[in-house]
Amino acid sequence: MKKVILSMAFALISVFAFSQHSHSDGRTQLNVGVGMSDWGVPLYVGFDSYISTDVTLGAEFSYRSYRENYHTVYYDHHIMGFSGNANYHFNSLLELSDKWDLYAGVNLGFYSWSSPDNYDGHNNSGLGLGGQFGGRVYLTNRLGLNLEFGGGNAFSGGKLGVTIKI
Repeated sequence: MKKVILSMAFALISVFAFSQHSHSDGRTQLNVGVGMSDWGVPLYVGFDSYISTDVTLGAEFSYRSYRENYHTVYYDHHIMGFSGNANYHFNSLLELSDKWDLYAGVNLGFYSWSSPDNYDGHNNSGLGLGGQFGGRVYLTNRLGLNLEFGGGNAFSGGKLGVTIKI
């Protein structure tokens, strides 16, 4: 697992270094929406910036809370996530119109799980490595709807939201 995390960190650092000299058109997208999870309904906000014609790097913040009945006692839990992602967009390869955006990629994040002191269940704070694939359909030049599926992280089901080009 350490090798995977170190490889991901090296790849992300290399991409950031390369992006200083890329042929990027500088487009950035703001994403806001809800996620699907076994632990409450996550809300998220994030952004993706193109570093080349087909590659984006992004970051995301998510928050959720839920109540659990554990041995007839109710516990309130809160989970915050901070993650970075890299996606390859297939539009050029598949010759799609600008109305559509299909992508797949990886993400690496840290998730902080907060539970009451007297809770003796498990907390899952720590690093999460995952993958995702998704798509967007743009309703206007700047506004779109997005749907993303993934696994291996705090959004083990998927996300549904709005994308705004800024």
